[in-house]
Amino acid sequence: MAAVPAAGGVARGRGVTSFQRKAAAGSRLAAVAGTRPSVRHGQLLLSSGLPSLDCVLGGGVAVGTLLLIEEDKYGLYSNLLYKYFLAEGVVCGHDLFVASAKEHPDNILKELPAPLLDDTHRNELGEEATAVKSEDFQDSMKIAWRYQNLPKMEASPTTSTKFGHYYDVSKTMSPELFQSIKCHSFYLPEELSLQAKMKTCNMNSAYTRLLESIHRIIYQEGFDGSDPQKKQKNILRIGIQSLGSMLWGDDICSSDTPEDVHSLTKFLYVLRGLLRKSLSACIITVPAHLIQNKAIMERVTNLSDTVVGLESFIGSERETNPLYKDYHGLVHVHQIPRLNSLICDVSDTKDLAFRLKRKLFTIETVLIEGSNTKDVFHFNLAKEQMNIALLSN
Repeated sequence: MAAVPAAGGVARGRGVTSFQRKAAAGSRLAAVAGTRPSVRHGQLLLSSGLPSLDCVLGGGVAVGTLLLIEEDKYGLYSNLLYKYFLAEGVVCGHDLFVASAKEHPDNILKELPAPLLDDTHRNELGEEATAVKSEDFQDSMKIAWRYQNLPKMEASPTTSTKFGHYYDVSKTMSPELFQSIKCHSFYLPEELSLQAKMKTCNMNSAYTRLLESIHRIIYQEGFDGSDPQKKQKNILRIGIQSLGSMLWGDDICSSDTPEDVHSLTKFLYVLRGLLRKSLSACIITVPAHLIQNKAIMERVTNLSDTVVGLESFIGSERETNPLYKDYHGLVHVHQIPRLNSLICDVSDTKDLAFRLKRKLFTIETVLIEGSNTKDVFHFNLAKEQMNIALLSN
């Protein structure tokens, strides 16, 4: 009886029947540098530049989507995530579009963290993470055994991964790495002297000019995907710093009843439409803690795909709280997109915090148990490289 293949095609030669699995129709998307298809919904993903954040977001940032970062009080850590996103684009050979009203894009690019691309640097950074191994092991012995089986997050460069890179925040990126990519910049003080060509749609002039520049880059540089044979496919990473602040001419941070209340939301609505039709992804930082009108912030969240908030401990009571002595702030995942499915990727872990050592920035899981200070124990589940021994019952 002839063999019947379960799937794929049949190849015959010299009386031997072999089977080959058919490649999925969307598998060719993985050929784009620095990307991979999601195993859950097939959407093309790129790394945020921070593997631990990719883990929280279900594998990475989907191409064609908008990642909104709610800035911490002083903008220190949100600015670091912003630079991680851009640095990952440089390492992967992606084109960059950097927009800011506060700092010149050229200065932002000069401050991108240095990638760890070889074993020497990788081991150097791994030593710093391992230095706190014994401390965390002692903490783990205080926790009930049932918590030891909770999922772990990738936060260490000692685990091998082909997706996403690790960066040393104590060093800046070498200028030679920028030679193979295109960097497009938008510095608002310089752009205000130019005449806008798009219809304003009741948006302020800063947002209008920014949309015009993004639209021009997407279609002139071939990121719209309309001509697949024109050149090899690449990704455009768009980074916009402190959008919604007064530096952009917006008054939503200075009044409960701003005059131009819909300007930012209209900008996000048009921007997301551009992203959906192009090979691009965008990260935006917003000073959410300064926006007094919470209804506006709610609309901003709804018009974004992924929303992550950073809460710094600087100046708060948690800064001196012994429970959080190993951390510098909390991470709040407010929204994750639903892509090609009825439900979204939701992380199994809810209590997230971040820490910044001399070289390494990580997002980790924090477990707190107990009702008062004496009974509370904390355990860090985010060091995959430490191989912490599980407590047997």
